[in-house]
Amino acid sequence: MIDGIGQIAIRVRDPEAATAFYRDILGLRFLFRAGPSAFFDCGGVRLMLGPSEAPEFDHPASIVYYKVADIEAAHEQLRSRGVAFRAAPHRVYKLGDVEGWMAFLQDPDGNTLALMSERRM
Repeated sequence: MIDGIGQIAIRVRDPEAATAFYRDILGLRFLFRAGPSAFFDCGGVRLMLGPSEAPEFDHPASIVYYKVADIEAAHEQLRSRGVAFRAAPHRVYKLGDVEGWMAFLQDPDGNTLALMSERRM
């Protein structure tokens, strides 16, 4: 049975620019390099950034949603580092006394990423 997520691969064309963005802008913990690929820890989930190994894998990644406790503070901090967001953080769902908030951005390769935060109301 599936136990959780072991690793997420994100296709990048410029590994150096991607490494700088994920490490220096997003603040993810760099783990190691293997060839052109860079590996990061994101709350126990490993992210692998690297070029596609075959044409069938050369496409934008699925959206990775990064959990943050305070979405407004994270949004402001990343904006101050030059990240352009599609829109300000906004509520996308309400389930009982919990609201889900999102803000979408792109990495240097055009992969869509999201910040997400759940708030008890």
